[in-house]
Amino acid sequence: MNILLLGSGGREHALAWKMLQSPLCSKLFVAPGNAGTAAIAQNVNLNPNDFQAVKALVLSENIEMVVVGPEDPLVNGVYDFFKQDAELKAIPVIGPSKYGAQLEGSKEFAKEFLVKHNIPTARYESFTAETVERGYAFLETLQAPYVLKADGLAAGKGVLILSDLEEAKTELKNMLVDAKFGSASAKVVIEEFLDGIELSCFVLTDGKNYKILPTAKDYKRIGEGDTGLNTGGMGAVSPVPFADADFLKKIEDRIVIPTIEGFKKDEIEYKGFVFIGLIKVGNDPFVIEYNVRMGDPETEVVMPRLKSDLVAIFQAMANEELDKVAFEIDERSATTIMIVSGGYPEDYEKGKVISGLENVEGSIVFHAGTKLEKDTVVTSGGRVLAVTSYGNDFKEAIKKSYENIDKISFEKMNFRKDIGFDL
Repeated sequence: MNILLLGSGGREHALAWKMLQSPLCSKLFVAPGNAGTAAIAQNVNLNPNDFQAVKALVLSENIEMVVVGPEDPLVNGVYDFFKQDAELKAIPVIGPSKYGAQLEGSKEFAKEFLVKHNIPTARYESFTAETVERGYAFLETLQAPYVLKADGLAAGKGVLILSDLEEAKTELKNMLVDAKFGSASAKVVIEEFLDGIELSCFVLTDGKNYKILPTAKDYKRIGEGDTGLNTGGMGAVSPVPFADADFLKKIEDRIVIPTIEGFKKDEIEYKGFVFIGLIKVGNDPFVIEYNVRMGDPETEVVMPRLKSDLVAIFQAMANEELDKVAFEIDERSATTIMIVSGGYPEDYEKGKVISGLENVEGSIVFHAGTKLEKDTVVTSGGRVLAVTSYGNDFKEAIKKSYENIDKISFEKMNFRKDIGFDL
């Protein structure tokens, strides 16, 4: 069948790479894609949030399935757009309804869902510009550090963790009154800080049944030793070595099952990925956040470990038959290291020529922020490439990724040299 994948990052290149291994996929379109997807599929220059343009492409190319990579089109209701259109309603969209996408689109919605369904999470309250004084008072009831989250989508930058109470009050005012993150911070969730080690759990669901994908841990900070500014992710490791069978059982029983049951109880239509950001406190899992799509760069380590046919899994999800499909995971570890533009996550230059990709051996290079200019691959984003490797353990896999990074170069290229340091 002809399939359309929406998105342009490393996550989409990894999904495309996996979907093209399926005999069910005869032709794959990626909109807008990048230089990596251009080499394996057909890129289409359109905005995933322009649903009329998406519709025109789907009809003209006889597309029979749409897979949504990023969160924006889901929060904007692409699933509902298809369902409500007479010409599109028979075409499955892999992703939740607009209602379900609020789990990522609104931090407050997510926290209310967690509390309603007795899923372990941090204590919290929500505030607006009108209730900023109450917000100050709530901060005074908490211990440092203080966690402030913009309610809406802020491109991964809407979470502040501050150790000083007065600074937290100032930032709360900046977010609510001075619109630091625009409309995304018109409402702010303040929650207690949970001290532990983070990991991500990925679930596939058809709204009734579920399959749990491999766990992963990503590294958000730009600097070695998890220092400096937050990024979209500088690397990832799968499986997570500290998540043993007992801990994984707790995640399934206390978090995954109540989440899927919550979808049923709240009548949330959800046929897609559930990304559950977790923190291990002592030996117990707590939910930090939900995302309604795969993470990036976690996709670049999770997809290589999935041995089963991803398109067959998507078909089963569309038909609410996920319980009937084969599901096999590679026992090996996978790691990925992000190569980023100099200056990222602040100002950086684009258009730098990338060389050495043809010399990589024994690793998979997933493109994130790249594009083709006259058949030359150049940088076009902050996070540029993800170099993924397999190994018998994460140390062996990381070593292989770093060996191959040494063969790649572009002006001002940067990467963290300590991924996996805390494991």
